[in-house]
Amino acid sequence: MIVGVVGLGLIGGSMARIMKRGGYTLFGTDRNPETLDKALQMGLIDGELTDERIGQCEVILLCVYPGGTVEWLRTKGPMIGRDTVVMDTCGVKRAVCGPAWEIADQYGFTFVGGHPMDGVAKIGLDHSSDTMFKKASMILCPRKDATLGQLHKLKNVLDAAGFGRYEMTTPEHHDEMIALTSQLAHVVSSAYVKAPLSLQHKGYSAGSFRDMTRVSYLNEVMWTELFMDNRENLLSEVEGLMERLALYRDALRDSDWDRMRDLLREGRETKEQMDREDRK
Repeated sequence: MIVGVVGLGLIGGSMARIMKRGGYTLFGTDRNPETLDKALQMGLIDGELTDERIGQCEVILLCVYPGGTVEWLRTKGPMIGRDTVVMDTCGVKRAVCGPAWEIADQYGFTFVGGHPMDGVAKIGLDHSSDTMFKKASMILCPRKDATLGQLHKLKNVLDAAGFGRYEMTTPEHHDEMIALTSQLAHVVSSAYVKAPLSLQHKGYSAGSFRDMTRVSYLNEVMWTELFMDNRENLLSEVEGLMERLALYRDALRDSDWDRMRDLLREGRETKEQMDREDRK
């Protein structure tokens, strides 16, 4: 199978490593010529994904930002084969799937929204890995009229990448959930690490501080685009968190031991319920 990869950073570079290990013929491209040259020199791709080669690809993986994904499809859509399955890897789906499906209808190829639920708090090809997605969850947003054959072709590629779980959903539900499970965590981490005492943490911190600050090491350009593309959902989650934090603030302000115990117990019980559901 011939696979095209657009964007050879952390996600695209990891997919390239995995596809090469699986014996796929791989063409890739990146807006940074140095990254493309490095991928060629490392043997991660068999050649550049030129306009002439786009039509040869059976699957194309778009591993760029949401705006870049839509722009690439608008520009290259006429070159994509009618039997080709195209999947993006963006962290938002409404901003991508709507225009992508319109472009796919215009030129006859299949588009499936995708979001690999894994990664590291680093960016770039140098941090990519051929084990990045082992046993990870892949969220897929296919159109309602997508055929099993189209999805099977894509699943063969994703299975080779090592994904262990697939969630099928709509772009709307994806964005609603991701606002909580991913985007809010990045907002909280970014705000938390700015505490005046953070730079003095050495010797006073352990796992809790590391966990809370890990994702504050982020790509601010990409995450700003993701946040703004999902503004309504993320704003709702931020406001909800502020309301819940206010309850803890009030208990502290009022020296209300009973209320603080109740709040902490409710949090512990919620986490226990989450863990039970995860084990099912």
